[in-house]
Amino acid sequence: MTAYLITGARVLGGEPADLLLEDGVIAAVGRNLAAEGAERVDAAGLVALPGLVDLHTHLREPGREDAETVETGTRAAALGGYTAVHAMANTDPVADTAGVVEQVWRLGREAGYCDVHPVGAVTEGIRGEQLAELGAMADSAARVRVFSDDGHCVSDAVIMRRALEYVKAFDGVVAQHAQEPRLTEGAQLNEGEMSAALGLRGWPAVAEEAIIARDVLLAEHVGSRLHVCHVSTAGSVEIIRWAKSRGCQVTAEVTPHHLFLDDRRAAGYDPIFKVNPPLRTADDVAALRHALADGTVDCVATDHAPHPVEAKETEWAEAAMGMIGLETALSVVQEAMIETGLLDWAGVADRMSAAPARIGRLAGQGRPLAAGSPANLVLFDPSPRRPVDPAAMASKSRNTPYAGLTLPGRVVATFLRGRPTVLEGKLQ
Repeated sequence: MTAYLITGARVLGGEPADLLLEDGVIAAVGRNLAAEGAERVDAAGLVALPGLVDLHTHLREPGREDAETVETGTRAAALGGYTAVHAMANTDPVADTAGVVEQVWRLGREAGYCDVHPVGAVTEGIRGEQLAELGAMADSAARVRVFSDDGHCVSDAVIMRRALEYVKAFDGVVAQHAQEPRLTEGAQLNEGEMSAALGLRGWPAVAEEAIIARDVLLAEHVGSRLHVCHVSTAGSVEIIRWAKSRGCQVTAEVTPHHLFLDDRRAAGYDPIFKVNPPLRTADDVAALRHALADGTVDCVATDHAPHPVEAKETEWAEAAMGMIGLETALSVVQEAMIETGLLDWAGVADRMSAAPARIGRLAGQGRPLAAGSPANLVLFDPSPRRPVDPAAMASKSRNTPYAGLTLPGRVVATFLRGRPTVLEGKLQ
């Protein structure tokens, strides 16, 4: 394996240092390092971060290869600075057996752009009626530790309790899509002034908050780990803060789009802004940013949700919900959290690498950039500002809500166990 000597990188945004990558690990960190035969990478002015980890990625394969494949999705992930992603279970067939999760895991290994950790379904067929083969998926080659029916809420309290009890046996976590289905039938947009003005059926904040309140109490009752997917409201933040103050084993994620966009974007009925949960109010956006900064919300997860063109280029009510986000996540977080002074680069490293790796129980990811750690890292240039061009993206889909917007920063290089998957901004 080729050794790489990265020179002058600002580790976590600090003082410049050199990093020597050899045999898949960081061999040394210091000033004026020398290594005969190593390929030099000039990182002057670049920020070095641990490789990013996404807890919430839709890779669509098997079954929806028209929207994304494991290969195209992980190419996009590498370009975004990710070295590990969790592939959600709502594929076709659903990832509810050891066979399906192992298929996704092997496809990730074959593609080679980042580690792919399948998320197992909580219930068979994500129908919410009977527990899936949780133990078999945990014992499979994929070593599943995160389980979710994402796209559907585990709305039955008895099923949710059983799942929380079951995953304790192997230190798993249930990642809940918090959406009370009866309160969101036909819902199209956050319930409020904008939905009323547009004549779209409202999606009340309480539909999310009620499920979170129930589930943190269930998790406390059984002593199990709960993770809340794509938190979107200020009320949800307060419930999670309260649960953590009681010692509940609850963690939460926020998406880049919920940190950056609000429901006013829907004013033109452009379905690119249709997403589940919906974009909320500017006050909710502010609350989410502060919750991420103070640690109430543990991490950023993209909820990268690719769709073919025809699923989005239609009238609002018929359009699919979801946005892609792997290639823009770090830039959006820079804009929302770094440029506003709410986080520094060390905080970004925690929220986008260390914390999601810890929640997903990934021992080889999210590690400090120190000698002996696996050489999973990203070099990021925070200085340029560039318009977002969907046509230039590696994802098979183009449904980005940032098209035409100018965002800061660019990923210059991504290393997966010492091997560049991206170098000089290009896939390797």
